[in-house]
Amino acid sequence: MNDELDQLKTALDAATPEPDAARRGANLRLAQENFERLQGSPGGLRPTSDRRPMVGWLLSGVKPMIDALSTRGGLVATTALVAIGLVVLSPQGRSLLTPPEVIPAPQATSEPEKSRAEDRLRREQPAEPTVGRTMTEADAANAPSAARTDTVEEAFTDGEMAPAMEAAPMDLSKSAADSMAATSELYAPAPMPNEAPMMLPESNTEAFANAEQNPLKITTAEPVSTFSIDVDTASYAVVRSSLTAGMLPPTGAVRVEEMINYFPYDYPAPDAGEAPFRPTVTTLETPWNPGTRLVHIALQGRMPALEDRPPLNLVFLIDTSGSMQDADKLPLLKQSFRLMLGQLRPEDQVAIVTYAGSAGQVLEPTAAGERAVIMAALDRLEAGGSTAGQEGLQQAYQVAESMAGDGEVTRVLLATDGDFNVGLSDPAALEEFIAKKRDSGTYLSVLGFGRGNLDDATMQALAQNGNGQAAYIDTLNEAQKVLVDQLTGALFPIAGDVKVQVEFNPATVAEYRLIGYETRALNREDFNNDKVDAGEIGAGHSVTAIYEVTPVGSPAVLNDPLRYSSETPVASDAGELGFLRLRYKEPGEDVSKLIEAPILPQMGSASEDVRFSVAMAGFGQLLRGSDYLGSWSWGDAIALATGARGEDAFGYRAEAVGLMRLAESLSED
Repeated sequence: MNDELDQLKTALDAATPEPDAARRGANLRLAQENFERLQGSPGGLRPTSDRRPMVGWLLSGVKPMIDALSTRGGLVATTALVAIGLVVLSPQGRSLLTPPEVIPAPQATSEPEKSRAEDRLRREQPAEPTVGRTMTEADAANAPSAARTDTVEEAFTDGEMAPAMEAAPMDLSKSAADSMAATSELYAPAPMPNEAPMMLPESNTEAFANAEQNPLKITTAEPVSTFSIDVDTASYAVVRSSLTAGMLPPTGAVRVEEMINYFPYDYPAPDAGEAPFRPTVTTLETPWNPGTRLVHIALQGRMPALEDRPPLNLVFLIDTSGSMQDADKLPLLKQSFRLMLGQLRPEDQVAIVTYAGSAGQVLEPTAAGERAVIMAALDRLEAGGSTAGQEGLQQAYQVAESMAGDGEVTRVLLATDGDFNVGLSDPAALEEFIAKKRDSGTYLSVLGFGRGNLDDATMQALAQNGNGQAAYIDTLNEAQKVLVDQLTGALFPIAGDVKVQVEFNPATVAEYRLIGYETRALNREDFNNDKVDAGEIGAGHSVTAIYEVTPVGSPAVLNDPLRYSSETPVASDAGELGFLRLRYKEPGEDVSKLIEAPILPQMGSASEDVRFSVAMAGFGQLLRGSDYLGSWSWGDAIALATGARGEDAFGYRAEAVGLMRLAESLSED
């Protein structure tokens, strides 16, 4: 046995020639330069409190160790540095200390002796650590040289590397490698210090329907403002989705009128025998500008008795393409429709059409009372394939037309993330297709699901041209609101093609601007043209529009009078601020009816509903970065909304205040 040990020692001595001084010096210089580059300041140590514990104590002792090794020369010094460089890893698993190029040591001259030496070194080499995996109990039990960890850590911590090297120069590098192998798996890769905040995926293809905010108009030059009403609520839900995910919403996603109209208001309703909705005009001070006033126009639709509601024929047109597989898309859609089925009456009918690659009818028209049959058809749906939007729409309308009967309401309810990537993907072509179908009496509503590829622009085009409502469902609570609490209003119209026109009096109003409704603007001549489409009011719906007006002589007037203007304000004995005109059609009628009312300057106490809607108008303008709010802040919006929450039976207004607080914090961040 002794003879064999002597032979092995002789072989190792022969396999380890004398070190080359030039190579040794080059390796030490490279190690020193890389270490100082890592630390960020030559000759100094960076604080290690922001690193993982193991990496921190290891690096704190490397500088004095290098200094000590530089006085001791030989292969031992180079081997120790290389071993430590191999086990000190970045969060991505790359060595932080190993030089870019290490000059190799001379090779053994005898192949048999070299082979035996390498075999021995391999047997003694500790297991290679695995980075980014949590150590198991079995790993810890089998970790090599675990007993030496404390000794090495203590030596590094105290900066006593030179004495440790003197005692056992070869064991030092091995102990460091063993220690890291036993403990590196306990630490997942550390996050980079300047990580970006959470954002939508890089593949985000969202598109929103919006326009630049309405400009300030000079009354003498342009006294008439005309627009279509909007009862959609999708924008508010998208804003909520972004804020609760820790992000301010895209500016284009904020449509201020939808922020306002998201909430139910208890405006005065029409009396029996009157028009299907009643207008109420309120004048109040502007919270963000004491030199202006707000003209608040509220429309409240009549809610018919349940027994007076006509039978409903409903076609679920469901997007089952591959993009719908996420939990907040098709699975949430199924849960949402389950809630809705409980609100339908036995005489109502339901059919289901899907589209993904190709369209198909998965449920024939079925009485709503057969809930088990309908739910079984929904539960069988799975996401996969591309999006054949055109084919799905065509088949859904065919099914709807076969279900329609005299005096009944027939509607296609499209549920999608808006990703129409096959077929009629151009919004203009979709508008034309839907516009042809709505004249037959079959309306189209759109429910949006999910984020990342939400095509809001297409959804808006479909809903507006289909005489329907566009909503976005991000939670089951939102499904409850849209498909249960407000189902009647969403599906049963009481007035169609509702247009608003306000003529401002240049004798009393110098300037004005409409807050929101940028995508609903109409030409002045469109008001009297019954062929021009506009929005619908559903049963029980409320609609709010707000103008900010600047009285003549107010210091808040922003435009100077024209020197050569021939326009002279017309005196008004009544002192009216303006005149309100409304046009609408009864369901199924082709000729519109007219409602007129003066806008008076008297200001009384505004109701909680009016004040809360104004707070939401301010909230939306803050999100859009409006230039008209002056120094009015998030705190001002929060205070106004909090003071006007009222009864808030379902907590919608309390939630809005919470979103304002989130937006304030995210804006400061």
